[in-house]
Amino acid sequence: MNKIAIKTITYLIFLLLIFSSYTLSARNNFIDKNENTSSNLSVYEYYTYQEMTDLFQLLGENHSDILSYTSLGITYEGRNIWMVKLSDNVDTNEDEPGVLLMGAHHGNEKPSYESLIFFIEYIVENFNKKNTDNDNDGFLNEDIIDGIDNDDDGLIDEDPSEERVREIVNNTEIFVIPMVNPDGVEYKTSHDDGWRKNRAPKEGQTINIGVDLNRNYAYKWELYKIFPISYHDAYMSNPESFNYRGEAPFSEKETTAIKKFVESEDIKISISYHSYGEFITYPWTHTSQRTPNEKQFVSIGRGFSSINKYYLYQGRGTILPWPGGTIGTSENWLYAKNNILSFVIELCKTRAPKDPNVVYDYCFKHVGVNLYACEQAPSVYLYKNLIDIPFPFLKILSFLKTT
Repeated sequence: MNKIAIKTITYLIFLLLIFSSYTLSARNNFIDKNENTSSNLSVYEYYTYQEMTDLFQLLGENHSDILSYTSLGITYEGRNIWMVKLSDNVDTNEDEPGVLLMGAHHGNEKPSYESLIFFIEYIVENFNKKNTDNDNDGFLNEDIIDGIDNDDDGLIDEDPSEERVREIVNNTEIFVIPMVNPDGVEYKTSHDDGWRKNRAPKEGQTINIGVDLNRNYAYKWELYKIFPISYHDAYMSNPESFNYRGEAPFSEKETTAIKKFVESEDIKISISYHSYGEFITYPWTHTSQRTPNEKQFVSIGRGFSSINKYYLYQGRGTILPWPGGTIGTSENWLYAKNNILSFVIELCKTRAPKDPNVVYDYCFKHVGVNLYACEQAPSVYLYKNLIDIPFPFLKILSFLKTT
């Protein structure tokens, strides 16, 4: 074996050791749920709502220079919908682009909030770290998380992740809502691993309770009545279904809280995390029509895909827009009504993997995705007062159904 091969193998082993040690320390630095079992841990323990709340309190005390947390509202069962803000002047609303990261619209999608809690921890741990050449190769801190050729020089490991963290914290306002649906998360954890909706009872109901929060946002609800078969109106309006949309747009405390918050901030990019499938989507979710901002969606979406290696679903762009898909999603509303470049990322190959290595892998990958989103936010510009082109004969169909 020649010297170059030996040096290469030694270097790879070193990187593996660095990665392994950091993943354990990053995950357990504040609430060490896996204490004394990290060497032979076989089942990953996801955060509970209370553990997340305790963590935010501790981080707020120890990192008040760049982190604050506040409740956007109270759920039916009395839990706070926590929002964490990360920024250099965290108590000031600066004239900086905002990035919104959300998880757990659905109670049974644990990775969606776990990855965001991990991201918050990563930011506060690295913000004040010095740039270091860990292996004396002349490059500063080529953590696995970098993985991007930011300056097109053919190298992907020379960009210091600490400096990237400082840049985004100093130049953007990052808003993280790990659990949009804390009631659903807690019910699923203690009762039913399949629970998806929130826990608000429908009036007069004691059994069929809860609304799918990602069907409750206000955009194009009128299409249910115009195209009831295409949009599965009978199923979506049935309180017994897992996808029950609610009695009206923004009928739920959780979605109303998101609405009030979003409308008060200057947000440029949003990512709503879900699980599972390992793919990336963006508007529209209710039609084959492409948005006016298809090029921006594709450009940034491909950037995400280059980091997490997920499939990017692109707009089909059929000659005639055609109905079908999903109404009431956060991404449609964020884009159409708030001029936000909104994405959905479906994590993992399974709903909630229990292998620690799988969990750490998707958490690390999406630190990189979130950093990239923050770096792209200043360049986002969308058309104001966006109006999507109606389906062919939409007005005629609407008229016929009301006469």
